[in-house]
Amino acid sequence: MNRPRLDFVLVCFFLFFFFFLGEPRKHDPSFKGPIQNRGCTDIVCCIFFIVAILAYFAVGILAWSQGDPRKVIYPTDSRGQFCGQAGTPQENKPLLFYFNIMKCASPMVLLEFQCPTPQICVQSCPTKFMTLVSAVNTPSDFDYYKNFCQEGVTMSMGAAQILSLRLCPATLIPSVPFTRRCFPALGQKGGVITVGNSSQFDDGRGNMIDAKNLLDGVSNATVVMEARQVVMKIFEDYTQSWYWILIGLVIAMLISLLFIVLLRYLAGIMVWVMIVLVILVIGYGIFHCYMEYAALQQKPGSNVTIQQLGFQTDFSVYLQIRQTWLAFMIILAIVEVVIILLLIFLRKRLLIAIALIKEASRAIGHVMCSLFYPLFTFLLLAIVIAYWAVTAVFLSTSNQAIYKVFNESACMYSRDNCDPGVSFQTGKCHCPDSQCLFAFYGGETVYHKYLIALQFYNVFLFFWCANFVTALGQMTLAGAFASYYWAPVKPNDMPAFPVFSALGRSLRYHTGTLAFGSLILAIIQIIRVLLEYLDHKLNAAQNKFAKFLLCCLKCCFWCLEKFIKFINRNAYIMVAIYGKNFCTSAKDAFFLLMRNMIRVAVLDKVTDFLLFLGKLLIVGLVGVFAFFFFSGKVKAFENTAPSLHYYWVPILTVVVGSYLIAHGFFSVYAMCVDTLFLCFCEDLERNDGSASRPYYMSSSLREILWKNKAEDPSTTVSVLS
Repeated sequence: MNRPRLDFVLVCFFLFFFFFLGEPRKHDPSFKGPIQNRGCTDIVCCIFFIVAILAYFAVGILAWSQGDPRKVIYPTDSRGQFCGQAGTPQENKPLLFYFNIMKCASPMVLLEFQCPTPQICVQSCPTKFMTLVSAVNTPSDFDYYKNFCQEGVTMSMGAAQILSLRLCPATLIPSVPFTRRCFPALGQKGGVITVGNSSQFDDGRGNMIDAKNLLDGVSNATVVMEARQVVMKIFEDYTQSWYWILIGLVIAMLISLLFIVLLRYLAGIMVWVMIVLVILVIGYGIFHCYMEYAALQQKPGSNVTIQQLGFQTDFSVYLQIRQTWLAFMIILAIVEVVIILLLIFLRKRLLIAIALIKEASRAIGHVMCSLFYPLFTFLLLAIVIAYWAVTAVFLSTSNQAIYKVFNESACMYSRDNCDPGVSFQTGKCHCPDSQCLFAFYGGETVYHKYLIALQFYNVFLFFWCANFVTALGQMTLAGAFASYYWAPVKPNDMPAFPVFSALGRSLRYHTGTLAFGSLILAIIQIIRVLLEYLDHKLNAAQNKFAKFLLCCLKCCFWCLEKFIKFINRNAYIMVAIYGKNFCTSAKDAFFLLMRNMIRVAVLDKVTDFLLFLGKLLIVGLVGVFAFFFFSGKVKAFENTAPSLHYYWVPILTVVVGSYLIAHGFFSVYAMCVDTLFLCFCEDLERNDGSASRPYYMSSSLREILWKNKAEDPSTTVSVLS
């Protein structure tokens, strides 16, 4: 019944698709490549971007004047003083001591990150049992005890008065330092929890307490510290292995450069070698995972599942169970099968893609300085990331010390703000067992009220600036390679310094266009960050519809971000050639690609796939070498490799760094291929290969045209008509 209506809709769709995608380019005898006489584009967005950058500098200056990074480095006592900070009275007291660690067993600790017990900075942790009642009777013991008391305590005050004023703890327990804090030295003897080799201790009031009662307090007090301890161990691993990591990254850079040079002269052979090596490297990974899986078969405890094991800060524990290696083996096998199937289905297109890579190699050979342009991009991105990180740290530490009322019994003022210098020293508190202790860093001024907004602005400008730097690199390289393509005689008719010429045009005329495109992308990325934040907040929610809707939104914005990146990239190529504004260039690029959509899939994307295999090969080679070196699997490296807490830290760093380096080098190739492809499509529309309208493409690219035309005759009808 609805079939005719559906057919009508489909016909209308295809009519719109074929007749409203813009008109093909007309032949222009005066067109000689990238337009030299051009004007500034998207001026309003350029002004807006400059104002935003100036405001970003103002936010940074404000954060640096208000922030204090010491708050995340040093532990803080009950008065808000930093333990161990140089140039202060606490310089020689680097450790934080809790008067009563069992108070940390309160659930409020997890909410406020502060134990409701006095805390002071000490030089060292207590090493023996001692009670205040016994210490006040012996001068030598009291001198030792005073190291763990607040200032002003004297032996003549008596134990009762000292305890009522909360100047000293009721008892000392043997403790050990952990993340700059003193925690009870808990142990186990015969299945019984002990502290200082004793299963019980005197609480200072004549009561004997089991050592196991300390477990909850220690557990809650360390729940926030464990992550910091892991970070410290990772930092120590970096200090031990940083030069080996640099060597690994240098090796990755040399291999990437070697691949690029070999592609310049042996493109066909190198592509096939690349394909074979990728398959072999992944195949070896599957074999290695199987051998590890089989070796753990008889090992006790290796059949524990990852779910049963739970989260462990020592990731090497996961490598001791069979399920981990089975998961690795399955993942690598799937990747291997997918790559082989893609190569089988694309076997007829590989030769055409290889020819396009050869042409890109010739272009890069005439613009060799383009290989080093990614270093400039990395430098700018490093500056952007460093500025964002430093500003974020200073913003997060620009709060003031907040003190709250802590008490053991019921009190109407519990958790209210207080002033330790007024309320509790002048006797204005109505709850006798209450204490005014440091709780956290906050503030109620106008500046502190808008801290979240400033952090949001910091993140947003980070995305905007990072996208701007990336866009600048894309437009610069596009301008350089376009000047190569449209040169009638290569390389005689090319500019002397094509990269610098393209960079100058991009900054002089198209800063607003770059800012416009990167602004659109930054808005989408910040929305994705907000969706991730909402997803994190709704993890414990039971509303299935809300979770489904959020998942759909995340998927849609992920797809939208990929689409905008694709449009921006091709728009920048058109801007580099014609010098028009962002919207016009994006429209022209989109319509041009739609008129050649089969070629986009056949040539451009197959080439991207081959370049991705190259990056995968470099990462695989360097990653395998890093694994055998840092894990100590090879005896030749046992004495050379550094001693590490987590050997996966340098391995992961080398792998990620190798990918970024390989991506930097191969991104030049990818940008060259995309630019040549867009110029290739433009050339087909402008010219017909006759004497009056000759092609600008080289003979090899012309061969690509006829191969593609012979295999897909329908793809060239629209562009040759």
